[in-house]
Amino acid sequence: MNPLYNLTAHITFYLLKIYGLFNPKMKLFIKGRKETFRKLSVLKKEDRVVWFHAASLGEFEQARPIIEEVKEKYPKHKIVVTFFSPSGYEIRKEYPLADVICYLPFDTRGRVKRFINLTHPELAIIIKYEFWPNLLHQLKQQSIPTILVSGIFRKDQNFFKSSGGWMRKALHTFNHFFVQDVSSKELLESIELENVTVSGDTRFDRVVKILEQDNQLDFIEEFKNNRYTLVAGSTWPEGEEFLVNYINDSSDEKFIIAPHNMNAKAIEKLQASIQKTTVLFSEKEQKNLADFDVFIIDTIGLLTKIYSYADAVYVGGAFKTGLHNILEPATFGVPVVIGTEYGKFKEAKDLVALKGCISVTNQQEFSSIFKQLKEDQAFRQGTGEINQQYIQENKGATKKIMNYINEQINNN
Repeated sequence: MNPLYNLTAHITFYLLKIYGLFNPKMKLFIKGRKETFRKLSVLKKEDRVVWFHAASLGEFEQARPIIEEVKEKYPKHKIVVTFFSPSGYEIRKEYPLADVICYLPFDTRGRVKRFINLTHPELAIIIKYEFWPNLLHQLKQQSIPTILVSGIFRKDQNFFKSSGGWMRKALHTFNHFFVQDVSSKELLESIELENVTVSGDTRFDRVVKILEQDNQLDFIEEFKNNRYTLVAGSTWPEGEEFLVNYINDSSDEKFIIAPHNMNAKAIEKLQASIQKTTVLFSEKEQKNLADFDVFIIDTIGLLTKIYSYADAVYVGGAFKTGLHNILEPATFGVPVVIGTEYGKFKEAKDLVALKGCISVTNQQEFSSIFKQLKEDQAFRQGTGEINQQYIQENKGATKKIMNYINEQINNN
């Protein structure tokens, strides 16, 4: 294993500890990892373990359909779920189908060896990405079958550059790749990796199931009051500026905003910028919600159900920070509007091309498209139907992956 990488990993972890003294999110990142080995100690040597690793919340949602299938088919197996990011762990740390949920140790040789020894998985399932060299080397050394699920690769990644030989070695530790598209398969084949299946994205199976759950929220029904409603999900300040300007110029329209950042000062600033009557989720009790124009959801875990009440949706992140999940609103058959930075998201590229998702670059385009969606019901319905059809046409990845997992478990 590369000595320079190992030295860098140790130094980086030390520096992150210092940074954690000043940054709340990084503090969670460091503090949570102190609990990892204690949590894993509940596993017994005789336990049969399937381990899933997700970088954050989005990747966990990709893992979820497979976890559910594994748990149903192999109820005696233990499920271990690890996260790299606090934003995934903090939201899903109580997920009931997992026997252990913890942070993935930082990628130093000693930590990952101890992690694998405690976990002793008979199958390791890594979601989309997270190619930690020491971790993958240890899995290979202990002959633990390792697969990548819902993987997606781009030509500009180091694996496919002349200077990326060392990182390519990490990919060669995988037993199988289940990728989202043909382009990813061809890129892997270009570096002599033939153990690749184009299965699609398991998130489609996840969002299809959303339609089967109870999405009713009485307080949203009260607020909406059968009026046209725009839902803005996972918003960031750079997109909120366009949104607020549109809200302040609008009439006869309701708005639900679910900011990505739950910081109280940021929400207070957002609320102060809106010239319509506004209510926070945290202050909704004893209020007649139907009297308000804007509902700010200053809590987590409700957005998926809220999308079911939308007539049109804006999804944040694609102006600067990284696009959030557009498949959840799309599955309800509503139009979706996003910013311009979506090139790393296959589903966004597909839906923009199909015209079910609309990318805007400035205030004029933002306001114009939402005005059109509000006033032209036929356009709104047609755009939403494109999204819903796309979801239905792309489901089925979980079944393909489970065929492989069944073989691995049954032959073990």
